[in-house]
Amino acid sequence: MTIRTINEIFGAEISGLDLTQPVGESTRTELNTLFSKHAVLVFRDQPLTPPQFMQAAEIFGTLMDQQIKKFVLPDYPLVGCNSTKDLPRKNGKLQVRGENYHTDHSNDIAPPKATSLLAVEIPSYGGDTQFVDVRRAYDDLPEAQKIALKQLRSKHVHESSRSPRSFAKLSPEDMAKIPHTAQPLVIKHPVSGRPALYLNTGRMEGIEGMAADEGFALIDELYQHATQSKYEYRHPWRVGDMVIWDNRSVMHQANADYDPEEYRYLYRVMLQGDKLQPYA
Repeated sequence: MTIRTINEIFGAEISGLDLTQPVGESTRTELNTLFSKHAVLVFRDQPLTPPQFMQAAEIFGTLMDQQIKKFVLPDYPLVGCNSTKDLPRKNGKLQVRGENYHTDHSNDIAPPKATSLLAVEIPSYGGDTQFVDVRRAYDDLPEAQKIALKQLRSKHVHESSRSPRSFAKLSPEDMAKIPHTAQPLVIKHPVSGRPALYLNTGRMEGIEGMAADEGFALIDELYQHATQSKYEYRHPWRVGDMVIWDNRSVMHQANADYDPEEYRYLYRVMLQGDKLQPYA
């Protein structure tokens, strides 16, 4: 197994590993150590079936249910599918879900610790996924601001009143199951112990103890800081890529900059997480 760091901040590409086969315990331990450190792991040339993809993702934890049941594989309900065939269009442009930086299901009481995608079919250009390191973004803040932010919490809902994007519409039954949760603005990683900003402009409904405009202004300020290009890795997809990322360490966003007539299809799984802990 060979490890190549993607940039000096985060991300690593793993080669020389066949994920169609189970991995040994020592390899599993090494991969989890790399995951905690690098936050985004890229495995190229992995022609995985859905069961093999599930097996590979389980190296890093326990699979969890997909929230939107209409976007799952019928025979494998823990595997979601991101397909251009499911996307609405507006003025000829695909309305891609996740087209702003976010962390998945931040309104859950115990949000997923990780998300993984497997590229099955990819358009000839575009459709990259971008990641930003919110650990490093926190590290670079002024010390006085770090101290202030550690005291704050934000309410996370299904869709913020100021969300920059529209979310998939849920049935009344599914909506009734969606939690609203107060999350720390700065969280502590349970393995590495590193602090990170916890942001999701699509779901954050202000800051507890602040007037609405003041709270949203702080969220926007932190979001603009954390999404600077110096914190970014942009992943250009190839068929057979498996990418897994740590939702407690990075935010990610999709891009709709590809030909809407070309097919883009990826499998998606998420791993169970624990209740987020504030960084004290």
